[in-house]
Amino acid sequence: MNNLIVAGTGHRPDKLGGYTQEVSQKLYQTAFDWLSKNKPKLVISGMALGWDIELATAALDLRLPVLAAVPFIGQESKWPLQSQKNYKAILKLCKVQIVSEGSYAPYKMQIRNEFMVNKCNLLLALYNGDKSGGTYNCINYAEKRNIKIVNLYQEFKNQ
Repeated sequence: MNNLIVAGTGHRPDKLGGYTQEVSQKLYQTAFDWLSKNKPKLVISGMALGWDIELATAALDLRLPVLAAVPFIGQESKWPLQSQKNYKAILKLCKVQIVSEGSYAPYKMQIRNEFMVNKCNLLLALYNGDKSGGTYNCINYAEKRNIKIVNLYQEFKNQ
C-alpha cells in the first residue's frame, strides 16, 4: 500500500510564462506524469491559480483523492469568470477543508501552506528558485519540518 501523501506548492502562471492555455497544459502534463508514476494515496492542493489547480485536475483525472486546502472562503472571487467556474467544478470533486475563517488576508496563504505541509510526507513543488513569495515560504517551512521536497520545475520547462 502506497502511503504517500503529497501536497503541492508552486507559482502562479505569471511567474511561469503567463495565463495561457499552453502554460496550463504544461503544468497539467507535468503533474499528470509525476502522479501517474507515483500514485499517491492523497493529493493536497492549495487551489490557487497555476500549479495548484493543475495538480488537483491531474489527480482527479487519475482518480486519486484530492483534499482542497482552501485558505479562506472566496479565494477565487477576484479571478476571471472562467477560472472561477473551473475552481468551483474542481471543488465539487474534492474533499474541502477551509483553513481559515473570514475573508482575504495575506497571512492566510501561509497558514494554508503550513496546514498542507503538516499533513503530507512529500511536498511536490514547481519552484523556479525565486527567494520571495508563497512558494518560497512553503518550501522553507517544509525544510524546517524535514519534509521531502521534489521540485518539478525542470520537467515543466522541458514540456
